Amino acid sequence: MRAVSNLSIAALASLIIPVAATAADVTPPPRAPAPVYVAPPFSWTGFYLGGNFGGTSASTTLTDNLTGASLTAHRSGWLDGGQAGFNYQIGNFVWGAEGTFDWTSLNTTGAPFATAFGPLQASANTQWLTTLAVRLGFAADRWLVYGKAGGGWVFNSATVTNLASQVSATTSNTTSGWLLGAGVEFGFTQNWSAKLEYDYLGLSGWTAASPLVADTVNVKRQLNMVTAGVNYRFGW
Repeated sequence: MRAVSNLSIAALASLIIPVAATAADVTPPPRAPAPVYVAPPFSWTGFYLGGNFGGTSASTTLTDNLTGASLTAHRSGWLDGGQAGFNYQIGNFVWGAEGTFDWTSLNTTGAPFATAFGPLQASANTQWLTTLAVRLGFAADRWLVYGKAGGGWVFNSATVTNLASQVSATTSNTTSGWLLGAGVEFGFTQNWSAKLEYDYLGLSGWTAASPLVADTVNVKRQLNMVTAGVNYRFGW
């Protein structure tokens, strides 16, 4: 009986020992590496809002329609305001539309010019301007170089004074014109970008009242603008 028990124990040991040895030799599988975060590719597509600040110079031509006397005056000032627009990127090309609104400090007073009724002096003031344009650009990742074309509207006022009699006439209106511009923009985060832009706004002429009887003064103004700004783009 004892011989049988010893035989059973020996058989059982012969089964357990190889299994235990095999289990000890098994190494656990390697752990999977932690996932690496990959930022989404940068895209210019989306609606955006922003602000701008810069300088502008105005070239103003004043012509007295009664006498034909004319002069041109130049003046610089500041402008600041905001913009809103939309971009859509296809490959490296970005197209879109943008509207701007800015207040200005442009006040121009011309030198007196002689007429048969006494010397006249005219001044012109641009209080605000707004533009609407399409944009087309080329993107290299976070850099965007673009051009723009469209139109603009400017609120002007003008005063003409007869220096001999000190009689003045003031008038105001909104004039329109065509816009050309170009700029460069850099996306310093996924949503924020900064830009530098130049624009030319050629305005149509308008007529101001004159203190002289049966007389008017024609005013024509062109604007050169350089602005810096920031935009916040909403994801598309």
